[in-house]
Amino acid sequence: MNAIQEYILNFMPALYFSLSLIVLLIVKRMLFSLLTKWASSTSFDIDDIVVNALRKPSFFIVLAISILIAFQYTSFSEKWQVFITKSVNVIIIFAFTLGVANIGGALLQKYVRSANIPLAPTGLTYIIIKGLFVLIGVLIILNYLGISIAPILTTLGVGGLAVALALQDTLSNLFAGMQILIERSVRVGDFVKIDEGIEGYVEDITWRTTRIRMLPNNIVIIPNSKMAQSMITNFYLPIPHLAVRIPVSVSYSSDPQHVEDVMLDEVKKASGEIKELILEPQPVVRFIPGFGDSSLDFTLIVYVKEYADQFPVQSELRKRIFNRFKKEGIEIPFPQRVVHIVKE
Repeated sequence: MNAIQEYILNFMPALYFSLSLIVLLIVKRMLFSLLTKWASSTSFDIDDIVVNALRKPSFFIVLAISILIAFQYTSFSEKWQVFITKSVNVIIIFAFTLGVANIGGALLQKYVRSANIPLAPTGLTYIIIKGLFVLIGVLIILNYLGISIAPILTTLGVGGLAVALALQDTLSNLFAGMQILIERSVRVGDFVKIDEGIEGYVEDITWRTTRIRMLPNNIVIIPNSKMAQSMITNFYLPIPHLAVRIPVSVSYSSDPQHVEDVMLDEVKKASGEIKELILEPQPVVRFIPGFGDSSLDFTLIVYVKEYADQFPVQSELRKRIFNRFKKEGIEIPFPQRVVHIVKE
């Protein structure tokens, strides 16, 4: 056997591995394309979850099969053969673990969203559940390789203090996020206001930060530890319905009872046209704060579905009340002062 033939024989495993990997990746892409179309055509969504969860782990299966195909054309020693066989098995176990972790995390998130249990379907929840599955898979791999776990745990225990000190801020944010999720005082989708003046919808609670989308549609990222220590007003607890107070002033020549009746009548008429306005609890008018310097001051109290609905409701009701007052001859006065000049 000359040098060229020996070079070709040594190159053949790499060639078979590359060709097998390319062909299998093409087959994988075509297969998942068909599976995705089939899953989208069904009425239930569990198959969509399974297909999406197995997309990335399937690459490791393709990799393992390609290694096995190339392994058939090698003349390695028995030691290397054992090493390659174990490596392939480890890859397969890892792929299986990752697939189960993806499916389990996705199914749990789906169940949490549909069930009323004290757990939020957030990024932190997904990371914790997926991490548990991956940890089980790592323990299986270590057991398969014959590696004892006890020395590893001992080493982690010795170095745990140093790691905890180095990652103090990260760990405090992690445990603060878990505390927020367990207490459910702040949930994904709630509208909250923090004592720093930040207010908006909770978009996600991750392992390090809480993301709040403000009404101008920008995202504020707050560390979980700071979130846990802040005074928070949750406008979605106990229910999202919100009382809105609209101040209304009329002249002293107006009849207070007539003013109240007109405003309540206008709110009832508007209830069928303003979808954000609700009539349960019933709207009320209070003669508060009462006697002003230039006017009789009333407060109209109505209820809206959620926090952001108060702005279009206030705008629409003010326009309707203003036009109704003009028809009823009820005057909205300008600020005025009565000046008495005393002659000596």
